Amino acid sequence: MDMAKNKPFGDNARRGEVKNREQVFNPKIKRWVKIDTDTHLFMDQKSNGEKFKGVRKYK
Repeated sequence: MDMAKNKPFGDNARRGEVKNREQVFNPKIKRWVKIDTDTHLFMDQKSNGEKFKGVRKYK
């Protein structure tokens, strides 16, 4: 799996998006859920209600 590049380290900026992943908002639990685009399985969910950083939204 490809991860987003984040160099130079320490500048707190991401260069590009995380590949093979999307996120969608679940209104029932009011959380963002991360989905693997290859297998279409749920990977993770945010506990604080904010979006995942660098992950594109589901279309």
